[in-house]
Amino acid sequence: MQINETRVFGYALHLLLVISFWSCCTWTAANAAISSVSNDALAEEGAKRIKVFTVATERTDGYLRYIRSAQRIYDIEVNTLGMDEQWKGGDMNGLGGGFKIRLLREAVKPFKDEKDTIILFTDSYDVVFTSGLKDIYKKFKEFGAKVLFSAEKFCWPDMKLAKAYPPVSEANSSPYLNSGAFIGYAPEIYSILSAAKVKDDDDDQLYYTKIFLDNEKRKKLGIQLDTQSRLFQNLNGAREDVKLNVDLDSNEGKLQNINFMTEPNIIHGNGPSKVELNAFANYLAKTFNGDCLICQEDRLELNEDHLPIISLALITTQTVPFFDMFLQKIENLNYPKDKMHLYIYSNQKFHDDMAKSFLKRLETEYRSAKIVLSNDDLNEQRGRELALQQAKQKQSDYIFYVDAAVQVDDPQLLRELLIMNRQFAAPVVSKYDELWSNFWGALSDDGYYARSHDYVDIVKGSFTGMWNVPYVSSVYLIKNSAFKYISYQYRDFDPDMAMCESLRKAGVFMYVTNQHVFGHLVNADNFDTTVARPDFYTLFSNKYDWVRKYIHPNYFKQLEPNTTIEEPCPDVYWFQVGTDAFCDDLVAIVENYGKWSDGSNKDARLEGGYEAVPTRDIHMKQVGLDAVWLKFLDYIIRPLQEKVFLGYYHNPARSLMNFVVRYRPDEQPSLRPHHDSSTYTINIALNRVDVDYEGGGCNFLRYNCKVEKTRKGWLFMHPGRLTHYHEGLPVTNGTRYIMISFVDP
Repeated sequence: MQINETRVFGYALHLLLVISFWSCCTWTAANAAISSVSNDALAEEGAKRIKVFTVATERTDGYLRYIRSAQRIYDIEVNTLGMDEQWKGGDMNGLGGGFKIRLLREAVKPFKDEKDTIILFTDSYDVVFTSGLKDIYKKFKEFGAKVLFSAEKFCWPDMKLAKAYPPVSEANSSPYLNSGAFIGYAPEIYSILSAAKVKDDDDDQLYYTKIFLDNEKRKKLGIQLDTQSRLFQNLNGAREDVKLNVDLDSNEGKLQNINFMTEPNIIHGNGPSKVELNAFANYLAKTFNGDCLICQEDRLELNEDHLPIISLALITTQTVPFFDMFLQKIENLNYPKDKMHLYIYSNQKFHDDMAKSFLKRLETEYRSAKIVLSNDDLNEQRGRELALQQAKQKQSDYIFYVDAAVQVDDPQLLRELLIMNRQFAAPVVSKYDELWSNFWGALSDDGYYARSHDYVDIVKGSFTGMWNVPYVSSVYLIKNSAFKYISYQYRDFDPDMAMCESLRKAGVFMYVTNQHVFGHLVNADNFDTTVARPDFYTLFSNKYDWVRKYIHPNYFKQLEPNTTIEEPCPDVYWFQVGTDAFCDDLVAIVENYGKWSDGSNKDARLEGGYEAVPTRDIHMKQVGLDAVWLKFLDYIIRPLQEKVFLGYYHNPARSLMNFVVRYRPDEQPSLRPHHDSSTYTINIALNRVDVDYEGGGCNFLRYNCKVEKTRKGWLFMHPGRLTHYHEGLPVTNGTRYIMISFVDP
């Protein structure tokens, strides 16, 4: 066998290359892994050399959020300078802040000769951390700078200095220095802080800007700007530059600068961008996650022996449906009335009598009680101011405002808001099946409503938790520490908008929570108070409340498969349907109308003008309730019919004859035998036998079966034509009212 030396040499060379490549790759991967571990170790060591400073003279909501993000979430130790001292740096609405430089200079002085020590300074009231110091150190080192300042879109406070800035080549960059956050080595930072004399009310940003614009000092001190927002993100003027990304698995947010695809580690809501920061911060620093971490933090433990004193302010500024239910739910709040000062304000005369009755019945149970009504000629602004004034005078710990448009469905609401332990806390309440709620997620440039990215998710409950929002109305709890900031007058804003503006300016965060369904808003649109018992007319606009006021709670149990329905006569079924309010309001409506038919065969209301079996009655059409009643038949009655008369299905239910009948001994005491012009008939008793009247009932002649002891709010249902020939039995005393519908004629 002849050996091909060339081929053998080729095999050997190939094998050598494979071995070399494998060794090289293994060596490279190993080196990369070692390098990564080494870099992480260096970053860990570097992070330990960072000293973090801020200036804050008060523990505002913004400061507490800052400390939470730094210390509680990312384990960053912060040295707070100036706490509980008098602020000397101006009002900060214009120039000011030199006080911060003086405080920081003294704090950094001990480290001025430590070349390896790194100083990180940030503002606090409007700053949030989004990572720990390890990542911050890595990014700082990548710049190769000795000092790195955050950068912004605007040259503040002296726009004339813009031309003196070094040119920046990147489009959409932030070319101007911002003093709200910077990082650098201690000797260089101290040199900057000591470069010139500064007064407390001098402007700190102008001070740093002048040093940066000095070419010699800038080079000597190694100062750079973070123009691409790699480490620092200033939000003023950057609305279109940033995007919030929420990881749906962890429900944690990260803010991204979409111009440079960076994820900054320190977010600063400088200037007028604080509302935007608040919106973003709802998702940053693990504020929002599956368990709503922030919802469980700093909660107040209520001591039943020393409960806070509450000023309860009930505010009525428009006529609203279901005002009686509103008051009842306020009465049902699970909180001792002797711990509450009651204040009622109403500028709606329609509600005055009910409000006075509520106060008279309960005033001795409350710690104190006061009512201000429409005839006192006070507008809403003054009404709310008086409520706040009373809370201050009574030295209340909180004031709890509830507008009459709010139905408080959870008696625990007040306690839940107290436990949140915030200066301002409110439940999310909205109109049923609508996106109209009591809060705004964002503001337009002129201070009015703007749709936020998460508004729909919050209202619908797709996201649950707690959110800092720019506007809340209708129902909210305010701690006495915020009383001094509240104003109900600002520009042409309504009182709630003015209040929110004043709290935003003071840095008081307004939190809303949707962790539970605490209540809802009624729909007061087109609420017609010119009719008797106007609540009854609102089935279409307020179905939820209409059902709860007018439909008996036992109604729904009757629809359950295993519930047996009473059958007093063959194919005659008895259902519990209406509440007392249903019956009383319907009687009041027809009696207020008062135009009862004369009981003769002549009836102009009917097509043809003839009634074969006349009664003294009023039709639903006459009192404007025909559409409401047809909806009632379809929504409430049809499910009952489908349960007992199996196989008959007609959607929607139809009826041409819907009317209240009045029986009296001196008018029409009874009704002769007849068949109804219907597939089935419903007969609802609207008042009480042996109390409001005597006698009455219905006799089904074919079966020799009577239904005599009718029950208020109950209906009996029976077939109409052919089988159930019946008569109305005589009323011997009083007045009997029944509601009749001939369904599917």
